Amino acid sequence: MNRFFFLPLAARSLMNRRVTALLTLFAIALSVMLFLGVEKIRLGAKESFDNTISGTDLIVGARSGSVNLLLYSVFRIGDATNNITWESYRAFAEHPDTAWTVPISLGDSHRGFRVMGTTGAYFEHYQYGQRRPLEFGEGAPFEDVFDAVLGAEVASRLGYELGDAITLSHGIGETSFANHENKPFRVAGILKRTGTPVDSTVHVPLEGIEAIHLGWESGARSPLAALYTPERVRQMELQPAEITAFFMGLKSRIAALKVQREINQYKSEPLQAVIPGVALSQLWRVVSVAETALTSIAAFVVFTGLLGMLTAIMTSLNERRREMAILRSVGARPWMIFALLMSEAALLALAGALCGIAAIYTALTAARSFIEAQLGIFLGALQPGLYDLYLILAVVGAALLLGLFPALRAYRNSLADGLTVRV
Repeated sequence: MNRFFFLPLAARSLMNRRVTALLTLFAIALSVMLFLGVEKIRLGAKESFDNTISGTDLIVGARSGSVNLLLYSVFRIGDATNNITWESYRAFAEHPDTAWTVPISLGDSHRGFRVMGTTGAYFEHYQYGQRRPLEFGEGAPFEDVFDAVLGAEVASRLGYELGDAITLSHGIGETSFANHENKPFRVAGILKRTGTPVDSTVHVPLEGIEAIHLGWESGARSPLAALYTPERVRQMELQPAEITAFFMGLKSRIAALKVQREINQYKSEPLQAVIPGVALSQLWRVVSVAETALTSIAAFVVFTGLLGMLTAIMTSLNERRREMAILRSVGARPWMIFALLMSEAALLALAGALCGIAAIYTALTAARSFIEAQLGIFLGALQPGLYDLYLILAVVGAALLLGLFPALRAYRNSLADGLTVRV
């Protein structure tokens, strides 16, 4: 008898028990799909976060913690604990080591999307990814106090086009009862999609932010607000008293630590400067526990799928003792029976892993646009790589280890039964 007869025989044996085999294969494929899906989303989220800001040397805001400053200024998550004065901003904008600065003002919204007040320098200096600048899909930067530039997701979701009028709301809630309807903005530009929080932001001039809050000094609209019509506002010299934060580019990156120390020790008011890359590293250390927990749960699901395979093989052993006796009668040795059971476990795991990998890549490819639009997560190249090969080897290896239990039991049964089945 061919000593490698067990390989095709294992495949035919599984086909003969196709219902049980398919259910086991489905469980393994589903678990591998979940594990790889979690890993791809995790890596995509990390890459998307890392690519949100590029070419900015320092982010400066009120003292509140590095991660918090990064989250509200770049990712529009959370709120600033305090604002910083315009005088403090100007002091460092005119610093000898400063190449450029971009002030930002947050706190308003439009139909659930954050509004950010800034200057034209934002579109000139802000970069993402590998130092990619912002690009306009339509229109141009601000030219008027009441111009607005929309991120791609805002325009797409709300159906705005150039020239449309939009009304900003006080605060950041999706539903607001304090609207600035007496000072509408006109859509002057729409940015190309970036896969960053820029896509979900409404950009307006800093002067526009000041204009809509004239008469709101107490935090609510006063009767004086009606006196500041758009025509009157355009004739005023508006300058913000405070901003939320500002981005800073230096003439030499070598000066980053020196300037950061100067800002952190600034006497006029408590400021904090963070280096984006360092703050991102701190952020990932904070979420690393959740990452590990999520990956562990996904790995446990894979192990559970393999346990299902072990259960299916173990429960079929007594029913197959006559089959083993027949194989022994035609010349199969006990070690061949052992190899047959091991081969079945390996084939089930291999087929399940391959199906799971094919399924997750198909699903992620189909859902890619939705994930990028709704979650802002760019998944990169969706094609199998070395990691997937390691995953297949790990699943098959674990299946072989678990397959030892039924294989050894079948081996002992074949020795005890010989050519006849003992019940």
